[in-house]
Amino acid sequence: MKVVNAQREMRSAFLGGFAGQLVSGLIWLAAAAAAIWGAPVYGMILLFFGSMFIFPLTQFLIRLLGRPGKVSPENGLWPLGAQVAFTVPLNFVLVGAATLYHEAWFFPAAMIVVGTHYLPFITLYGMKLFGGLAALLVMGGVGLGLYGPDIFSLGGWLTGVMLILFAFAGRAVVLREENTKT
Repeated sequence: MKVVNAQREMRSAFLGGFAGQLVSGLIWLAAAAAAIWGAPVYGMILLFFGSMFIFPLTQFLIRLLGRPGKVSPENGLWPLGAQVAFTVPLNFVLVGAATLYHEAWFFPAAMIVVGTHYLPFITLYGMKLFGGLAALLVMGGVGLGLYGPDIFSLGGWLTGVMLILFAFAGRAVVLREENTKT
């Protein structure tokens, strides 16, 4: 299977990453809320452990939307998606180290980790849109960490909103692409 065909199949099967980003965005918003209305540690716990449910919740939502949530066995991009997903929990060791040094760096550090994990999505889906999302998350994390106000949950709120906005943008790209084919 040609790469462009594999990318098109990924875009269609997962609606341009819509369900995964929507679920992720909601988890980030819930973590930010838990940090405000509970304690910062509740936000940390919710983001870390809530993220473990992104894939199953994505599968549930994407199938609810009538998409397969899987690709053909010939699609060589499927393993890349799994590999990319595992970079986040492995890099949360760095998020933990940053948080031990300065607690308010939790969300900005997590923004950088999640932002860099979106770079391979450019190839996975064949969508440059993910480069924009990656850049905003990484620059936002760096900016908040170095120059932002010392508001613990701010990065969680910003990331949640960005993920949801980009979820709908990716969905629109795929639906437009599919509508022009018919």
